[in-house]
Amino acid sequence: MTRAVEFFFDVGSPATYLAWTQLPGIVRQAGAEIEYRPILLGGVFQATGNRSPMEVPAKGQYMQDDLQRYARRYGVPFKHNPFFPVNTLALMRMVLGLQLREPQRMVAFVDAVLRAMWVDGRNMGDPAVVGAVLREAGFDPEQMLALANDPAIKDDLKVATQEAVQRGVFGAPTFFVGGEMFWGQDRLDFVKEALQ
Repeated sequence: MTRAVEFFFDVGSPATYLAWTQLPGIVRQAGAEIEYRPILLGGVFQATGNRSPMEVPAKGQYMQDDLQRYARRYGVPFKHNPFFPVNTLALMRMVLGLQLREPQRMVAFVDAVLRAMWVDGRNMGDPAVVGAVLREAGFDPEQMLALANDPAIKDDLKVATQEAVQRGVFGAPTFFVGGEMFWGQDRLDFVKEALQ
């Protein structure tokens, strides 16, 4: 039986971006698979009483510095988005919609959104910018907007977020290997160990 990592994520999290750049290599090396679990981080925060570390000034500054340190360690580009925080509701509906309807395109979509947000510093809360990013990545913005507005997809994202909270998720990224939960991209070493 192939081992799997459940990866709960929201594109609005810079730590999700860093994890996204590293997790494929970790699972490849372990002969494992990634089970992508799109959630709405805002919904998780609301349900758990948690909030972004960026809302605490001293912690937010530390986190920005720490994210830069990890980006250097991983050898990946990273820039704090000047428009942060971004409401990712429509984007995460699109991610889940693709996962359910065109799963072979989901990873490319998330790649494009994460790059726009955490490398290029684009305002992914602006519909015109989102449309441009999607067109550049080979996606039809109108088709993606239809997914985001589909009542079934809206409900599915709510359910996915509620299920995450019921399992103990309080932030993103969160990983499960077997029954063990790991929170934060800085816990990827533990994910790697759990896969061995």
